[in-house]
Amino acid sequence: MRSRDSGENHRASTPLELLFDLCFVVAVGAASADLHHALAEGHVGHGVVSYAMVFFAIWWGWLNFSWFASAFDTDDVPYRLATLVQIAGGLTVAAGVDRAFEGDFRVVVVGYVLMRLAMVTQWLRAAKSEPECRKTALWYACGITVVQVLWVLDVLLGLSGTTAVVVFAALVVCEIAVPSLAETRGGTSWHPHHIAERYGLFTLIVLGEVVLSATNAVKEGVSEGEHVGTLIGLAVAGLVLVFSMWWLYFDQPGHVRLVRNPSLMSTMSWGCGHYLIFASAAAVGTGLELAVDYDTHHTALSGLVTALTVTVPVAVFLLSVWLLHIGPSNECREIAIGFPVTAVLVVAASFGPVPIHVAAVLVAGLVALTVVASHGRPRSV
Repeated sequence: MRSRDSGENHRASTPLELLFDLCFVVAVGAASADLHHALAEGHVGHGVVSYAMVFFAIWWGWLNFSWFASAFDTDDVPYRLATLVQIAGGLTVAAGVDRAFEGDFRVVVVGYVLMRLAMVTQWLRAAKSEPECRKTALWYACGITVVQVLWVLDVLLGLSGTTAVVVFAALVVCEIAVPSLAETRGGTSWHPHHIAERYGLFTLIVLGEVVLSATNAVKEGVSEGEHVGTLIGLAVAGLVLVFSMWWLYFDQPGHVRLVRNPSLMSTMSWGCGHYLIFASAAAVGTGLELAVDYDTHHTALSGLVTALTVTVPVAVFLLSVWLLHIGPSNECREIAIGFPVTAVLVVAASFGPVPIHVAAVLVAGLVALTVVASHGRPRSV
């Protein structure tokens, strides 16, 4: 297991990486479904916190695999077996999502620790095979192991309420600190184009999950034979939102920011900041499902709260893409200003009569602005 060349030509995702993504999106779908149930029953605070906690387990397992694979993917038998164990851990996390939303994170932690310990075996193999990266790999292996022990202790203590959330946040900081400390011992040779493609593919899969969730919700509503016109209008608005989110994310090549500023701080902020992009994109699907419930009178949520379940995730998505891909100091000022302004207007639309439709028009308008403002400008590849 030797380091891959960070300048390797035609580096692309492997079939194993694609299988990894498809299996992990099962957990994303489970988290979105339980968020939908929690919000529909009026448990907004509990639902959002539980969703954020579960999504971290999914996202952090995916992120660590992707960056390791970019630097050390050998695609041999031991590597494949270790990766399949990680997939099994991700599916275990998916199986424990329902109980996690009820406050029991034991199954999620079992799956999570399984993923992370499989990652330890990969780092130990890299330490043995690649002398130049040995110190970094051992820091990763030791750091991950220590934090997994802390997760297990957290479950055994059976903490609940605010204390559990505080301890969870502290352990998240510990997890993020591991790569921050390990990479200072000697950076790994990740491939910027490959990493950008991996993040882009997962974004596509999450957006596909949004379309699936919204379509199923509209289908159930239409099958009742009532509110058909309203639901069709909502479906169109939802599609416009998803299409626009896709356009805006992929309008600027993701690898450009990584190549321009490959510092540890910039890379960590770009990689970790995608938590907000992935989580908010998936939450848009939940919001659209709740909008269908509201139009078919299957939820006790008010119109304003229902609208916010769509507009707030869309706004978070826009701001996250703005910060990670566009940049507040982008040379095209119209685009740099357009993203935060649109995000504010989208949330403000929640207080109007047709909030989701207005939000769709606003985000589509931002797409039009980016097309017009960037017309004639050279595109990075």
